[in-house]
Amino acid sequence: MHINLPDVQADVTAAFERYEVALVTNDVAVLDELFWNSPHTLRYGATENLYGYDEIQAFRAGRPSAGLARTLGRTVITTYGTDFATANTEFHRAGNERVGRQSQTWLRTPEGWRVVSAHVSLMS
Repeated sequence: MHINLPDVQADVTAAFERYEVALVTNDVAVLDELFWNSPHTLRYGATENLYGYDEIQAFRAGRPSAGLARTLGRTVITTYGTDFATANTEFHRAGNERVGRQSQTWLRTPEGWRVVSAHVSLMS
């Protein structure tokens, strides 16, 4: 197995960065696009557990669009072969001393790189 093939890592990094821009600008269409459209997709948020693409999409549609700006800390993107990757990052929001953590599992699909599993948590 090849870890961190440069071209694969560049593709996943670009997808991750596109996701981050969409997240902080509340570009729901791009966020929806970047999650795998499957009942097998899941997202554990800081306050919600979402099972399947439909629940994730409904959450995004109803989420407030204020207060989304954040600064990323240490980000680690690791690719495994040509079709699987993980992206983990820390984030900080102004006025909040808690450290956020975000983990994503990415899969190359016929449509491109998609998040198949995500987890967001906060720690003191």
